[in-house]
Amino acid sequence: MSTDTPRPFAVVTGASTGIGLELAKQFASGGYDVLVAAEDERIEGVPAQLLEVEPRAVVDAVRVDLSTAAGVEGLWERAARDGRAVDAVALHAGVGVGGEFTATDLEAELHMIDLNVVSFVHLAKLASRAMVQRGEGRLLFTSSLAARVPAPYQAVYGATKAFVQSLAQSLRQELGQHGVSVTAFLPGPTDTEFFERAGMEDTKMAHTSAKDDPATVAEQAFKALQKGRDHVVTGSVGTKLQGAAANLLPNSPMAKGQGKLAEPGSAD
Repeated sequence: MSTDTPRPFAVVTGASTGIGLELAKQFASGGYDVLVAAEDERIEGVPAQLLEVEPRAVVDAVRVDLSTAAGVEGLWERAARDGRAVDAVALHAGVGVGGEFTATDLEAELHMIDLNVVSFVHLAKLASRAMVQRGEGRLLFTSSLAARVPAPYQAVYGATKAFVQSLAQSLRQELGQHGVSVTAFLPGPTDTEFFERAGMEDTKMAHTSAKDDPATVAEQAFKALQKGRDHVVTGSVGTKLQGAAANLLPNSPMAKGQGKLAEPGSAD
């Protein structure tokens, strides 16, 4: 990664597909050089895609398992190895696990906690320390509408996103006085591989719910980051209305409605 470019530098995790890939495109077209990271091999083809969006960008990719401490440390070492300051970090890498809590695989859920929670704390710690020392920087946390409402049949996933949302809002207050901006964005159901990877292909949520365009979600999230906003519900008007309803309706009816959408076999 060259250090002689005047462009700011961003790190985007979970950037091989879906919202993460679209976030990386937003950073590239928005004037940033970008280091993208993900566990799967598709991340190796992302730099070429970003250069199609912005030929002037300097782009690099690293294939890394961020569910491990070594993976997080390795990513940060890669980002900082040329002595270049990291101006923004999009903490996006994550997975879901769907199904009845008594039937879902414990190891899969613990892995999800390692990726969705532990890696966020670890990477945010490394990035925020460097940014506070410089007196500037931006952190973008991928939360979810699942952070706002009970999430039957996604209980542990919803809990991980509630953690991320709380962490982001708390760090915004702490780090803001040191020149570091923290923004969280809350997407709803989006047209990505999430449902397939979470084992939720047979749910109403996967088949009948309207899904947002990941490019639209990423564009709204990036704009919120650049404006220094606290948080934003991203996606369609319908998704934004769901976000507003989550602030108003009691948990019980919200849980019942979400359960009908996410219950295994509900698409039949």
